[in-house]
Amino acid sequence: MKVLVTGGGGFLGSAISRQLLARGDQVVALQRSAAADLAALGAEIVRGDICDLPLLLAAAKNCDAIIHTAGKAGVWGKYEDYHRINVEGTEQVLRTCRKLAIPTLVHTSSPSITHVGKDIEGDDESMPIATEFLSPYPATKAAAELLVLEANSEQLLTTALRPHLIWGPGDPHILPRLAASVRNGRLALPGADKVIDTVFVENAAQAHVLALDELQGRARCAGRPYYISNDEPMRQADIIPMLLDAIGIQATVRPIPAGLARKAGAVFEFIWKVLRIKSEPPITRFSAEQLSTSHWYNISASQRDFGYQPEISIAQGLEILRASCAA
Repeated sequence: MKVLVTGGGGFLGSAISRQLLARGDQVVALQRSAAADLAALGAEIVRGDICDLPLLLAAAKNCDAIIHTAGKAGVWGKYEDYHRINVEGTEQVLRTCRKLAIPTLVHTSSPSITHVGKDIEGDDESMPIATEFLSPYPATKAAAELLVLEANSEQLLTTALRPHLIWGPGDPHILPRLAASVRNGRLALPGADKVIDTVFVENAAQAHVLALDELQGRARCAGRPYYISNDEPMRQADIIPMLLDAIGIQATVRPIPAGLARKAGAVFEFIWKVLRIKSEPPITRFSAEQLSTSHWYNISASQRDFGYQPEISIAQGLEILRASCAA
């Protein structure tokens, strides 16, 4: 099978690409970077913009499937920037599938699209997508997922996966953000006792490959979204210090009131907008909301419909992460 992986040189995309290559599939990896490591493994590297339709058409020529991981992540920024990559980019991927008659598409979505500021404790995919958002990231990821699932048909089978808080070696998002938040060995944390799901990057990649295979076969996952996690929910006060310790940072959690964090997020957003500061605020309303609520999910649908079972436990993943930092 020949697969185009958009964002193929990124954190999740490169893990997916490696797994596909390891089992003998051909991979075309589309991203902005050179991705020399994937090229060395035999992937075809295409550099460019996800919104460039002619480039996409050329990259996807003769492909049997697309795994669409490319996107703009973050908690702060202009809505237009997120919309261009997350929504318009997804529209171009769908156009590519239709123009080239590519029959299967796996899309990387986000659990944040169903978060409405309240605890999520073992809920499943029956939760509705939110209608109001505190950040352009979940707003545009919600729009993109709807596009993908509405496109499902006999000619184009689609599914959307919602991996929750992906971490592991090479993580450019969660681990650097946590590390930057530590001050003098202490980490101020709203919702320290709140329980969250996370997922090791190789498990998130495994889920995408399994979903692709299911679309190529019985297609029980066609037209449906799925939460993906390690299925090991933990208190934030436990998992976050463990992640930091694995990258060589010892930190003691200092709990702070959730209400204070949310007010601070609103104040920082106001200051950043008024002063037109380009950097990301220390905390935003969106990040405060995420940190001050539980969010862990029932992943039985992914287990039932495409056989997802996390192969690497959190404990094993932490050791892999620790070893990668020591290398």
